[in-house]
Amino acid sequence: KPTVLTKRSVDGIQLQGGTILGTSRGGANIKEIVKRVDMWGVDMLFVVGGNGGNAGANAIQQMCEENDVLCNVIGVPKSIDNDILLIDKCFGFDTAVEEAQRALLAAKVEASSARRGIGLVKLMGRQSGFIAVQASMASGVVDAVLIPEVNFQLKGDKGLFKYLQGVLEAKGHCVVCVAEGAGQDLLENDSLHNGTDASGNPILADIGTFLKKQLKGAFKEADIKYIDPSYIIRSIPTTSNDRIYCKILAHNAVHAAFAGYTGITVGLVNTHYVYLPIPVIIQSARRVDPRGKMWNRLRASIGQPNFY
Repeated sequence: KPTVLTKRSVDGIQLQGGTILGTSRGGANIKEIVKRVDMWGVDMLFVVGGNGGNAGANAIQQMCEENDVLCNVIGVPKSIDNDILLIDKCFGFDTAVEEAQRALLAAKVEASSARRGIGLVKLMGRQSGFIAVQASMASGVVDAVLIPEVNFQLKGDKGLFKYLQGVLEAKGHCVVCVAEGAGQDLLENDSLHNGTDASGNPILADIGTFLKKQLKGAFKEADIKYIDPSYIIRSIPTTSNDRIYCKILAHNAVHAAFAGYTGITVGLVNTHYVYLPIPVIIQSARRVDPRGKMWNRLRASIGQPNFY
């Protein structure tokens, strides 16, 4: 049975991490969902999620239409990776960046406290490196950033290791930030590098432990400090900016439903709040543009060359 939300039951949830709604990855029974929507007389359905969640919302809307179930289906973009096409920013992203930079700052402290210390931090980012890029830019302590959108090589004159050797000689320590989806081409023989999860996403091999091992082999005297904050960056209470942004999206989603819209998602595009057809935003993931200002601004600020 559905849970009725009251002012009392939701009092203070904006100050907590996580979700009272629960979360899942793939495997939704769309036919059963539409059946329950019809049975319970739900005429407005709000789906909170990323590419998978919005794809699910689109499937629900289509099945409702096919079965003459009158229900307005509205999507609300929530992806820690910030990878929803066209949308400037998903709520929760700023919070994740804020917490991610704490890991980078910790890596800086650890690396600079050791002789030839190398701080290695792995952050979330399956297909898109937005968290790694933004957290590295915000922290100002990272010497090399590796993201899924940009291939790199470890060895050779243009490789990562040659560059890090120069940083170590100049500063005595360095910090490397890697997104979890980066360098997957280097791990193609990894036994875990196959298959897909419940949402159809490729199962990633662990680039963090791989890099740690390779760094130990390349820099015999270095002291490697490996930090993997993993889900910590998305399980904390949100920042004030994210709370405000989330509330605006919620208001806009309700306005859309009451106006009779269906099969759309709300979001911020080029600093404007808009409604977008869900099929448009689920065509592919939004990714960091290797030729864009964001990536090259970061490279310029930290002096990072191309590692290929």
